Amino acid sequence: MIDLRSDTVTRPTPAMREAMASAEVGDDVYSEDPTVNRLEREAAETFGREASIFVPTGTMGNQIAIRLHTQHGQEVICEARSHVLDWEMAMMSAFSGCQARAVAAERGILTWQHIKPAIGAKIYYRAQTGLISLENTHNMAGGTVTPLPVLEEVWAGAREAGLPVHLDGGRVFNAATALGLDVAKLTSGFDTVMFCLSKGLGAPVGSMLVGSRKAIEQARIYRKALGGGMRQAGVLAAAGLIALHEMSKRLHEDHANARLLAEAVAAEPAAAEIDMETVQTNIVIFKLRSKDRATGGDAAAFTAALKQKGVLVSAIGPHSIRFVTHYDVDRVACERAAAIVSEHLRVL
Repeated sequence: MIDLRSDTVTRPTPAMREAMASAEVGDDVYSEDPTVNRLEREAAETFGREASIFVPTGTMGNQIAIRLHTQHGQEVICEARSHVLDWEMAMMSAFSGCQARAVAAERGILTWQHIKPAIGAKIYYRAQTGLISLENTHNMAGGTVTPLPVLEEVWAGAREAGLPVHLDGGRVFNAATALGLDVAKLTSGFDTVMFCLSKGLGAPVGSMLVGSRKAIEQARIYRKALGGGMRQAGVLAAAGLIALHEMSKRLHEDHANARLLAEAVAAEPAAAEIDMETVQTNIVIFKLRSKDRATGGDAAAFTAALKQKGVLVSAIGPHSIRFVTHYDVDRVACERAAAIVSEHLRVL
């Protein structure tokens, strides 16, 4: 099977398995796991920060950050299709007592012009804004990238407004690759950054939250409260170190493969609608057309048909399909998948 459902399906590389088997470990709740400590130190250095913390999932990292920056009864400004809003089980309300102030933005790119009007007025009988949360790349907008000048304007505006800014950077290394920038430069103005080791970077488990030393000290308390004290976690951190230092170097291959798949879809405009300008990294999202075009095509039927032909993809709505390229699907497999997708679209 050619699995294009998500880059989360990647399996650890041979080098990761070897490192995991020989990892030096200790009790991380006592801060005694040397491999976890090394990963946290080197992740902080990579992002130019004072400290970082290893967490089991990106959702936990994001939700710890929201708790760090907010008080109960506040709002979190985020894009209307953002992961923290749609895919994290309403935890900003359950854990931090906050509600989302969702702002729709073209291709998921929140600018200061979008954010400024959404900030709560400084009056006691209106919920106050506690945090601005951005997502780069933006998953449900199709892996789109927010450019550095847009971020710099948001950072400057947030500083003037006295508001912290968090980055859901689950795929921030993809964003940095697409822009040709170092991740430290691309994220320098955020108060905290979460990034995933377990997506395009290929590690089996884990994400990192980076920030100031004070913030990360508090984050350890919240991680434990959420059940994230993983004890001898060095066996996971060993794979994370390879993900951090080696796997980002090959992300351009995933981007090229995504473009290949997107071009196959674009070549069948009678059956599918795709905005090629959103295909900037390793995610491809498109909408199926029905024969009469009055309604969209059936995404569930499309995914089932492709599965029968050996290709796994995701339906992300009644009419929309998502492909995600990654380390475990090479160029030859993507070429085969593109041919199968083209063939099926032609007969819809």
